[in-house]
Amino acid sequence: MRIVVVGAGPAGMAAARTAADAGASVVMVDSEPEAGGQYLRGRARFGHAGVTHLKNTEAWLVEGDVLHVRRTDLPRDETSRLADSGWDGALDRERLSQDETSRLAPGPRRLRFDALIIATGAYDRPLPFPGWDGPGVITAGAAQALAKQGVTLAERVVVTGTGPFLLPVATALQDLGATLVGVYEASSPTRWLREARAITANRHKIGELARYRKVLPRLETRSAVIAKHGDRVTVAKLDGQWRPVSHRTVQADLVCIGYGFLPRTDLLPDARRTGDFYDVDERQRTSVENVYAAGEVTGIGGADLAEAEGVIAGAAAAGQDPPAKAVEAVRRGRLFAQALARAHAVQPGWQTWLDPDTTVCRCEKVRLEDLTDAVSMRELKLSSRVAMGRCQGRICGRNAADLTGVPFDGQRRVIAVPIPLGELAALPEEKS
Repeated sequence: MRIVVVGAGPAGMAAARTAADAGASVVMVDSEPEAGGQYLRGRARFGHAGVTHLKNTEAWLVEGDVLHVRRTDLPRDETSRLADSGWDGALDRERLSQDETSRLAPGPRRLRFDALIIATGAYDRPLPFPGWDGPGVITAGAAQALAKQGVTLAERVVVTGTGPFLLPVATALQDLGATLVGVYEASSPTRWLREARAITANRHKIGELARYRKVLPRLETRSAVIAKHGDRVTVAKLDGQWRPVSHRTVQADLVCIGYGFLPRTDLLPDARRTGDFYDVDERQRTSVENVYAAGEVTGIGGADLAEAEGVIAGAAAAGQDPPAKAVEAVRRGRLFAQALARAHAVQPGWQTWLDPDTTVCRCEKVRLEDLTDAVSMRELKLSSRVAMGRCQGRICGRNAADLTGVPFDGQRRVIAVPIPLGELAALPEEKS
C-alpha cells in the first residue's frame, strides 16, 4: 500500500512515521529543504527507513489517485540518467532508490497513491494598516523563522497581533539581543475566563507561559499597531471591536505582525469545510475519498494537537485503529483549538485603521480605494487585481473579502501553487 503525505511538520512527520510503522510504503513530500515545518524548523532530524522524503518539492494538484508535484531546486541535467532509463515521471519505489528520489529534477512529476494525507499547515494572517507595505514590517512567522537562524533584522522591534504565538516570537527576538519595545495583543485576556473547560483539559499549556516570562512585562492587551511611518509607530488602545480609542507613538525599526493563521487548504478545493478548515471525521478522513487531513488544516491548536492528528491519520490510512493515547490528545487539543479561535477572533474594527490609499494587496499595489463593488471573490479579483499577484491572495485575499463583504473563497483554485506554463505543457498527453 502506498501512502503519500504532503507536509513535513509535526502532523506530516507523525503521519508518515505511523503509516510506515504499520507496513505501508510512504512518500513524504515537502516544499522545504528539511523536515520540521515552522515549529521545528531545522531541528527535526527526520529519518525513517520506510519513508521516502522528497524535499524541495511542491504539491500542486490532486487528480483522482494522483498527486502532481514539482521539484524546485535542482539543475535539469541531473535527470538525464533517469530519463535514459525510461522513467516516465511517476515515482515508483520498486524502480527508484532513496538516493535517486532525492535527486529528481525540477519540473512536474506524478505520484500515485492508495491514500493521501494532507498536512500542509498554515501561514500568518497580517492585517493591513498605513505603512505596512514599507520597509521594516514582516509577519511574525517570518520573524520567528529568521530568529531560528540567528537573525533579528533590527535593534528595536515591536510584535503586534493576537494569539499566544506572539510570545515565543517576542522571546526569540529578545534572546538574540533585540530591544523589545512592546508586545501588543489586540484581544482581551478576559475572553479566556469563559473557557474553563478547555483550560482544565489543557493545564499543561499554562506552564508554557513560564518560558515567556521575560517578555510578559512588555505585553499590553487591547492594543495594536495601526500605522508605521519610518521609525515612528502608532500604537492604539482598542475597544472590544478593535476600534481605536486612543493612540501614542513609539520608536521602532521593525514591526512583526501576526493575527492568527489561515490554513493551506489549496490542494482540496472541493473538500467540505467549516469556515476555513477541512471537515474530518474521527479517523481524520476528509469528504474526498481516500484523502485524510491532519494538523492546522483542520484547526489551529498547536504542535501537540497536530502531531496527535498525524498519528491518527497515518494509522487510519494504513488500515489500523488509531492509538487511544492519540485519540485522547486530539479530544483535549480540539477543545483548546476551539477556545483559541473564540478568544482571539479577529474583530471588524480593524477596518477603521486604514486610509483610502492604504495598500491592501502588496503584490499588485491595490489600495483600499481601488477595491470595487463585487458579489464574489472572482469578480473582485478580475475588477481590481487584488489577490492576483505572486502570493495568489494568501496575504490579502481574506482581508480584501472582509473589506468588501464578498464571501471568502478559501483559496479554492484548481492549481494550488504558481507553476510555469512550460512545465504544464511538458506533461504527457492523456489518451482518451
